[in-house]
Amino acid sequence: MSETAPAPEPAAAADAPPLRAVVLAGGLTFEREVSLSSGTQVVEGLTRAGIDAELRDADAELLPGLAAAPADAVFIALHGATGEDGALRAVLDLAGVPYVGSAAAACRLAWDKPAAKSVVRSAGITTPDWVALPHSTFRELGAGAVLDLMVARLGLPLMVKPASGGSALGVQKVSRVEDLPAAMVSCFAYGDTVMVERYVEGVEVALAVVDLGDGPQALPAVEIEPESGVFDYSSRYTPGLTEYHAPARLDEDVARRAAELAVRVHEVLGLADLSRTDAIITPDGEVHFLEVNVSPGLTETSMFPMAVEAAGFELGEVLARLLANRAGRSR
Repeated sequence: MSETAPAPEPAAAADAPPLRAVVLAGGLTFEREVSLSSGTQVVEGLTRAGIDAELRDADAELLPGLAAAPADAVFIALHGATGEDGALRAVLDLAGVPYVGSAAAACRLAWDKPAAKSVVRSAGITTPDWVALPHSTFRELGAGAVLDLMVARLGLPLMVKPASGGSALGVQKVSRVEDLPAAMVSCFAYGDTVMVERYVEGVEVALAVVDLGDGPQALPAVEIEPESGVFDYSSRYTPGLTEYHAPARLDEDVARRAAELAVRVHEVLGLADLSRTDAIITPDGEVHFLEVNVSPGLTETSMFPMAVEAAGFELGEVLARLLANRAGRSR
């Protein structure tokens, strides 16, 4: 299996009717603004590639609109639960509407970070040790006692993050035990279950995977260098707070193993079309899986487009190829 994706095939003949795509963006999650930015970039890219693309929100008008004016395929640029937990995709399946991306069941698994880590670890992939517990456990058993056990098991520093969600919302690095309760309270604002993970020192990379019809292939890794040292929401979406290197500054062997890990994660979790795996590479070159995104960001500061560009491809052509495959049309 190669680690580099092949170039998209040439566009369809000029006299072929253009594909019609509906790009879903927005939603009612914490990540609405990021999603709208992603959706706008997708529409612009697809339009440049000759696709008739329309931006729509996932609201009560969506299903009647798709029934009245069917799309050849839907591209889901929704982030957060709406676009990533599988529910919307299950509804599109019921409506018989083809869409780019992973099926509902695979999305449900990937959305649940502890469950995905368990499956990945069972497949022999390295991932930092973790504990995931709901808010009720701390309330019923006493937060202090439970937190003490977490620190004794995992040590310090720790990464505290919601058990589901994206865009690094609620993610915090905790280096002092006295800061842990406040980090937990902050994290619970984004979900009922918190995952506390052992902090791994190293270089964070984003590993994009695409399947243009010949099986999943990894794009060049993107190295993430946040000014603050932690790739949180602000570092992720505020231009200038993070420096990116695409391709990542990795030894050839490490880059190969990182690419293999991303493809393996994509396969083990049953994902389709595109994904982005986040990983940490330690100073000795070991690659640690952190999480996977089934609807990766496609904004101007997102890593997936950087990886596509680093591979020498045009984002719009890659997305158009994925859309055409789902619509059953060649490009």
